[in-house]
Amino acid sequence: IAGEVPTTPGLLSRNGWHLIDDSGKEIIKDGWIKERPVNHYRDLYFFAYGEDYKAALQALTTISGDVPMTRKYVHGSWYCRWWDYTEKEYRKIVQEYKEHNFPLDILVMDMGWHRQKDATTGMGHAGQYGWTGYSWNKELIPEPEKLIRDLKADNIYVTLNDHPHDGIRHTEDHYSEFMKSMRVDPNEQKDLLFDAGNQEYMKNFFEYAHGPNEKIGIDFWWLDWQQDYVMPHVIGYKNLRHLPWLNNLYFQNSSKGNKRPLIFSRWAGWGSHRTPIQFSGDAIANWEMLKFEIPFTATSGNAGCFFWAHDIGGFSGGKDPELYVRWTQFALTNSSLRIHSVYDSELDRRPWRWGKQAEDALKIIYHLRSKLMPYIYSSVYQCHNESLPLNRCMYIEHPKEEEAYQNPQQFMFGDLLLSAPIVSPGTGTNHMASQKVWFPAGNIWYNLFNNKAYEGGQTVNATADINEFPLFVKGGYPLVMQPYRERMASAKLDTLVIRCFPGKTGCIGTYTLYEDDGLSDDYKKGKQVFTKLDYLQKDSGARLTIYKASGAGYAGQPTKRAYRIELPIKDISKAILNKRSLKMIKESAGTVVLIPSTDITKDLIINIKYQ
Repeated sequence: IAGEVPTTPGLLSRNGWHLIDDSGKEIIKDGWIKERPVNHYRDLYFFAYGEDYKAALQALTTISGDVPMTRKYVHGSWYCRWWDYTEKEYRKIVQEYKEHNFPLDILVMDMGWHRQKDATTGMGHAGQYGWTGYSWNKELIPEPEKLIRDLKADNIYVTLNDHPHDGIRHTEDHYSEFMKSMRVDPNEQKDLLFDAGNQEYMKNFFEYAHGPNEKIGIDFWWLDWQQDYVMPHVIGYKNLRHLPWLNNLYFQNSSKGNKRPLIFSRWAGWGSHRTPIQFSGDAIANWEMLKFEIPFTATSGNAGCFFWAHDIGGFSGGKDPELYVRWTQFALTNSSLRIHSVYDSELDRRPWRWGKQAEDALKIIYHLRSKLMPYIYSSVYQCHNESLPLNRCMYIEHPKEEEAYQNPQQFMFGDLLLSAPIVSPGTGTNHMASQKVWFPAGNIWYNLFNNKAYEGGQTVNATADINEFPLFVKGGYPLVMQPYRERMASAKLDTLVIRCFPGKTGCIGTYTLYEDDGLSDDYKKGKQVFTKLDYLQKDSGARLTIYKASGAGYAGQPTKRAYRIELPIKDISKAILNKRSLKMIKESAGTVVLIPSTDITKDLIINIKYQ
């Protein structure tokens, strides 16, 4: 894909209604796929919502299932590249992330992790027999158990690429065990056809293809199914395509041991919100493609696709550092910060390989992503709890404003951040570029990079050099953050950063920090923590209230934490907590108020007085 492509309608329409025809689809009964009864005729779902788009999305999940909580680490930094890396090279990549001061949460191993050359039978997808495989390539990675163990000890999660279309063939390490489980003599050297419609086959496939790798620490699978043109339907079913069914099977199989289910796969249509997360596929890198991904991502939420992980920088092409930086800036306000590229010796998206100017600009984004993780994860909980997209079109929040429908180049990222990524090349040595931004009325909006304020109800042409892009925060609300962390998604939140931009006088802005263990299904049992924060703007100051944490708690929860309150105001005379003056630090961007480590079960009321 090199640019804009037609998209199918989502649920939301200015007509105020939508109809989904689900007729003829197979159903799940007793845990497996079944054909519809012969007397079944039509299966229609009619949504009537007027301008209440949030109600429409909530209705979608009511009838088809909730948006699950994702594992927290998928919203962090991924390294992904189609390349046949050695164990030594993987270790070097992790070390380079440390040396260059970039965060890393997930290491993706593309097809090079398994043997490819010994496969001589199969579908021959893309002229290759070796894309399917489940046995480690010991020439490249002689000690996979030790490598995975060391990565996990460093809080790095690992996913493996999987093209399952040729199943477990006679060249695989666990072929004999698999064939015996299927009651077939392994000495016959027979290759069974991959049969996703056979419950016994899939049970044994997961046990012998995935099981041995999961036992050594593989965290989740990248289901890279592309064979619909060869084998469009699951064997034995006339309407069931492979992708939605495999997504369901892989997702359910990933939940063993109370783990939160997770796959990484393509979008398979209505209902795919139940099996996150998705990737958009092989984009060709150019400015038009980047421009298209902005409205594509935001409007995808209208169909329930709340978590896109794009090939940041593009899959192929795109060797322009400026384009790569701008794409990464878009990724800051996206589901996942995941880079990826094609098998090309000259195309590696490690940030420090693109020149010093690009590296410095990319580091700003990576560090800001790390700092924003508490806000991002709280927004993910909102996706789960309220059926609201992480990236949402402006009209979801402002359905009565015509401008909300006329500015597809911008979107809300959660409740508080307005993002308008730059999608055109800039001028001069610092690549100055601009993007049109519409600010909804009723609020003051602040540039998150330079603190410049914009009154709502206007449209501006926002400019930025290569180190910034138009990203704004709603004034008068507490923006929850953390200090920079190398492992942004697994670091303990022992210090909460709260950035507070002034709002309208007399108005209270409320935000709730969400926490859980980020990995298990215990959140379904109430093992969560909620911390409500209020910010009241006054004429001569402000008041920040951090309410005591509520909820049943979770494994690894900090019982105390320090607070760093960042105020983009220099003229502050004092900050008081319980009649005690707090330490303040004057910085070029404003004032920082520090609260030492404190019991999270107590209310904190901080009164801030201006000079």
